[in-house]
Amino acid sequence: MSDDLAGRPPTPPGPLEPWPATVRWQPISRDLIWVELIRLGILLAVTLVVLAVGWATTGHWLFGLAVGVLLLLAGWRTVTIVRAVHAWGYAEREQDLLVRHGLLVRRLSIVPYARMQFVDVTAGPLERAFDLATVQLHTAAAASDARVPGLRPAEAARLRDRLTALGEDRAEGL
Repeated sequence: MSDDLAGRPPTPPGPLEPWPATVRWQPISRDLIWVELIRLGILLAVTLVVLAVGWATTGHWLFGLAVGVLLLLAGWRTVTIVRAVHAWGYAEREQDLLVRHGLLVRRLSIVPYARMQFVDVTAGPLERAFDLATVQLHTAAAASDARVPGLRPAEAARLRDRLTALGEDRAEGL
């Protein structure tokens, strides 16, 4: 750090981190990385088979170039999957639930318990194989729906029950 910055006051938190000292962020399971990498692997395998068939039937060099580009993109996506899973977090507060995620475009969703209409818990085959579930919150405004992926089923059920109870308690005038 240079000397000219030493006397400056610390920068205030940005709009996506308005409560850094008062909010206790809960991380999601790192096993979600494996789920996403397997999804990427399946998509990559199918695409490579299609490209290989095209290359074998035509012999055109563009198919080889496409394979190279595809493998580069898959490597880049692997790095972003790991970083994206580490960026997810949620925090339960007295009046609302905070959900944050995103790397390039960071997003902070604040869902008041009184605005929730219903809560879904889902788990596809890959999530079940890794003992994970996703909690999806639905509100009257479609744009404000939030989801928390990568939760253990017991935590997903606990969060679902707590959010449902808090939503019913605070549903004033709905």
